[in-house]
Amino acid sequence: MKKNAQRRLFGFAAVTSLAAVASAPAFAQSSVTLYGIIDEGVMFLNNTGGATGGKKIFLDSTSGINGSRWGFKGSEDLGGGLQAIFTLEGGININNGQSAQGGTFLGRQAFVGLSSNKFGSLTFGRQYDSIIYFLQPLTSQGSQAGSAAFQHPGDLDNTGNSVRVNNAVRFMSQNYGGFTFGGEYSVGGVAGNVTANSGYSVGAAYSNGPFSFGAIYEYFKNPTSATAGSGFFTNNANGSSQLAYSLNKGYASATAYQVIGAGAGYTIGSLSLATSYTNVQYGNLGAGFAGATARFNNVDFTAKYMVTPTFAVMAAYDYLNGAGVTKTNGQMVGDQHYNQVSVMGDYFLSKRTDVYLEGAWQRASGTSSTGAAAVANIGSLGDSSNNHQIVVRAALRHRF
Repeated sequence: MKKNAQRRLFGFAAVTSLAAVASAPAFAQSSVTLYGIIDEGVMFLNNTGGATGGKKIFLDSTSGINGSRWGFKGSEDLGGGLQAIFTLEGGININNGQSAQGGTFLGRQAFVGLSSNKFGSLTFGRQYDSIIYFLQPLTSQGSQAGSAAFQHPGDLDNTGNSVRVNNAVRFMSQNYGGFTFGGEYSVGGVAGNVTANSGYSVGAAYSNGPFSFGAIYEYFKNPTSATAGSGFFTNNANGSSQLAYSLNKGYASATAYQVIGAGAGYTIGSLSLATSYTNVQYGNLGAGFAGATARFNNVDFTAKYMVTPTFAVMAAYDYLNGAGVTKTNGQMVGDQHYNQVSVMGDYFLSKRTDVYLEGAWQRASGTSSTGAAAVANIGSLGDSSNNHQIVVRAALRHRF
């Protein structure tokens, strides 16, 4: 009798518990992930510092394969294949503890949005442009190495991710049989002029087996702003500009910036090949240019070979041509040419830690945007005092 009563009591408790669970509010699944990369290296530049330049040896954590960073990303399942997502990510200069990206605390990314399993994602905040997603993976810097030694001269086309986009609304599609596409619009935020400091970029990519292809278009109005933290080139907290060196410094008066680019890649066993082309234009130049346009064409060729599953070697060649621009006084400037060769060896100690050694040589010729003789400048590490420059980097990279 006692045992039967115990069984009935246990059964009643179990039914009551199940009913309580069934009637309780359904809480969506969510996750938050802390992540980061520390990429620290010893760098040697044979000549930097402009007209009075010379050799330089220094520690660096922002110009490697990956700029050092930390971040949080998260998602919440809203049901029906819809999720709320966010990313907060800042660059780190580990040698002095300061924020990278011109002292911007969350300088790499800071956005929130919605993601659909069927359609794609819509996000709002400080974000990468379409170049990073659709073209950079096929360039010498993005497809193989990512470091300043493999960067296009001056990073004129932003394939080196020198500039992020503030106040941006971005759409990224899902992958449809290897095809992806997306676009982004940056709100200028200037009172009385809704288009000033605004811009947009669009892109698409296709990947099928060993073959991949990508193309982009980007346009910004009034890319240089006198207000730090606004404009395209000057959107970091300290207002530092991408037009800081002789290659393009003379074109800071441009009221329009445009990039058109395409790239392709192919993998044959352990060998990966890639090539890309970009056309960059600084339009409607002022300050003695009478509205002229400065044009650059860049082409690169890259190869990566996996010697073993843990050791890779890479090599790249890049050529940049700047078309001359005639000023109102009759002076021709900007007729410049850059040849660059880059090499790297990368050895993985584990899935998260590797060591690498890389180097680059660059030679400039012609006349810079300032009207002086063109000088070398690898990865925007600083103008040389002459037309050639060499950089070497030995580094340790760790992901967490």
